[in-house]
Amino acid sequence: MAPPHRGSRPRHIPQRTCVACRQTDAKRQLVRIVRAPDGSVTIDPSGKHSGRGAYLCATTECWQAGLERGVLPRALKIESIPEDNLDTLNEYARHLAQGQ
Repeated sequence: MAPPHRGSRPRHIPQRTCVACRQTDAKRQLVRIVRAPDGSVTIDPSGKHSGRGAYLCATTECWQAGLERGVLPRALKIESIPEDNLDTLNEYARHLAQGQ
């Protein structure tokens, strides 16, 4: 006979590190940026797209560091972010700044 069940274990919450500020937080609290196999760089709201991913906090400071200091391309292991993709990422960063 099996021992009595003493309650369920607490649910595991995946942790990720922001590539700009190096703070660890829950995966869902960070924004995932992914480099797809075709070389394009996009924001991945679902966190499930295939490709190399990097995470940034949803703060203006982290996005500025990621985009201007070259932290994001290094984390994605590319020379530079393609210009059209960079425009999309900058627009998202501006949207974050307006929301704060």
